[in-house]
Amino acid sequence: MKIAVLVSGNGSNLQALIDAEKKGNLAGGKIAVVISDNPDAFAVTRARKIGIETIVLKKQDFKSREDFDTELIRKLRDRKIELVVLAGFMRILTDAFIEEYKNRILNIHPALLPSFKGAHGIKDAFKSGTKVTGVTVHFVEKEVDSGPIILQSSVCIREEDTEADLEEKIHKEEHKLYPEAVRLFVEGKLKIEGRKVKIM
Repeated sequence: MKIAVLVSGNGSNLQALIDAEKKGNLAGGKIAVVISDNPDAFAVTRARKIGIETIVLKKQDFKSREDFDTELIRKLRDRKIELVVLAGFMRILTDAFIEEYKNRILNIHPALLPSFKGAHGIKDAFKSGTKVTGVTVHFVEKEVDSGPIILQSSVCIREEDTEADLEEKIHKEEHKLYPEAVRLFVEGKLKIEGRKVKIM
């Protein structure tokens, strides 16, 4: 199965997926292309180092989000991509893109959805005083951070933890959970029933 990973930043989750693929832990899934909206993203460097095709689409080269996503769809169609994985991709996808890849877009969020939605899940959880937060892998739908949940993993926030400590713990869980969710998708073991995802 051909996978596209969309990135904007450091790419630690991309690296976790690359490592899982090398070990044969993506059930035959193959990262065919890495696409970034940020030419300076270290994630792009990670991909290039091991020979994965990379594409950079600069937002300033497009008049609108719709134009950007139209080109993104074209790039993915050309490569016959079957699964889109968001790994720190800091753009909200258009409805047209989500419809094109309905139930074939995965995202990872650094909190236990539906709590702490949005771009600052770690910071918001840390400041809230909650004792438990975590990581969620979910399908992407038109409403941000609201798609059916595939996997979750909890992380305890201890009194002595700093926000940086929590971030480190969250990332460790992400790097375990995301490859597992991708493997389940590739193996055809995920079935969406309403708001729930059944693992078969």
